Amino acid sequence: MVHPFHLAFPIDDLEQTKAFYMGVLGCKQGRELEGKWVDFDLFGHQMSAHLRKKSQAQLDDTGFVDGDAVPIPHFGVVLPMEEWRSLADRLKAQDGIEWLLEPKIRFEGQPGEQGTFFIKDPSGNALEFKAFASDADIFAT
Repeated sequence: MVHPFHLAFPIDDLEQTKAFYMGVLGCKQGRELEGKWVDFDLFGHQMSAHLRKKSQAQLDDTGFVDGDAVPIPHFGVVLPMEEWRSLADRLKAQDGIEWLLEPKIRFEGQPGEQGTFFIKDPSGNALEFKAFASDADIFAT
């Protein structure tokens, strides 16, 4: 069993963040210090959203992976392929999702072939959701 990771990340609106992570992504809410921070269960991982003023730390920098511009920084989770497809379909059916990269298969036919997509949360944080046909491909070289 892989233990969950913990990630603390900046947000600029607690109510919008709660609506997005719980209402859109389906996360369960954990502890909260009202007006300061809130924890979410993101597919078994502990995410702590901390209220911060907007800053220049929200950069629009990108890297390139298999020909696609990807936001740097970003965070996300690796899901089983069927769960990834289900989440992608559910998000595509919703209005208001800010897509940075629509669902696609990258590295097709190569080691590490994967499904991927990127969205933004209401505070501008970039999230990536990935899936591999086989867990053995997660660290393929």
